[in-house]
Amino acid sequence: MTSARGPALLVAIDTEGDNQWSAEARRHQTFENTRALDRLHDVFAGHGVRPTYVVTYPVARDAASAAMLRTLLARGDCEIGAHHHAWETPPFTADDVDRHPYALALPDAQFDAQLAALTDAIADAVGTRPVSYRSGRFGFSARHVSSLEQHGYRIDSSVTPLFYEAHKGGPDFVDAPLTPYYLAYDSATQPGTSSVLELPVSAALNRRVPRWLELAYGRAPWPYQTRRALRLARLATVHWLRPSYTSAADMIALADRLTRRGIPILNLLFHSSEAIVGGSPYNRTAAELDAFFDRLSRLLRHATTTLGAEPMTFAEYAVRATGAGAAE
Repeated sequence: MTSARGPALLVAIDTEGDNQWSAEARRHQTFENTRALDRLHDVFAGHGVRPTYVVTYPVARDAASAAMLRTLLARGDCEIGAHHHAWETPPFTADDVDRHPYALALPDAQFDAQLAALTDAIADAVGTRPVSYRSGRFGFSARHVSSLEQHGYRIDSSVTPLFYEAHKGGPDFVDAPLTPYYLAYDSATQPGTSSVLELPVSAALNRRVPRWLELAYGRAPWPYQTRRALRLARLATVHWLRPSYTSAADMIALADRLTRRGIPILNLLFHSSEAIVGGSPYNRTAAELDAFFDRLSRLLRHATTTLGAEPMTFAEYAVRATGAGAAE
């Protein structure tokens, strides 16, 4: 979908327990980061950004976290969605906490039961049922679309172009478009006839190359080693709108390229635990956290001023898409 207006600026925060990268932290949940969401929200408000907080089951069931989410929602400038962690949403087993499974590995009945539990927990926590969804570890499958529809979801934002973890049982989103599309029931990366609007995460190569070469890059053998070699040789690398490990200059350049190409969304993500010191593998010191907020602010300022991007939540964008029609 295209528009004479600037792109929509979408910011979705994976709102979860502290340091979900660590099995020990997953076994012994803490929520220091959710107590600091008001500081993060103030940064967004300073740029007129309307974030979508996609929330895990343990966060929704934690009383203090739920109180913070209700406080933010009452401000009227954000949305609360769902973030599905297959290893900690009931029904699950203790082994799942260590295995850290992708949701696409779950039997369909277990996925549906987990989605029902997650949806109900968020509705209990904040008083409204979520309509936006993101799968933890991007573990999304087209098999999930019907269940999302049945539970009232209208938006997914799990698909990330050029993301490839099929070699370890994860998704293959290499050929996904950057432009929003309604999901198919048999492919997560092709437009279809469902009522669930896919809002892809903004991630692209640092330079335009022929499509066949882009796909070859995405599915190259030994993906981590190959991509590292190409990056070190300064031949090619994927940039994300993700301030924990992308520089402000690279994020701004990516936003500029996407806007010039007529991509109608700039879709930025990070985890709530990345916005405190020591809550993730990133931002381990106060200085690193300050640098993170500086990169974030520089991108948001550039997007909303130079590019004329319009901040909106996922659900607000879906309303625009319904009126304009989604990409074919």
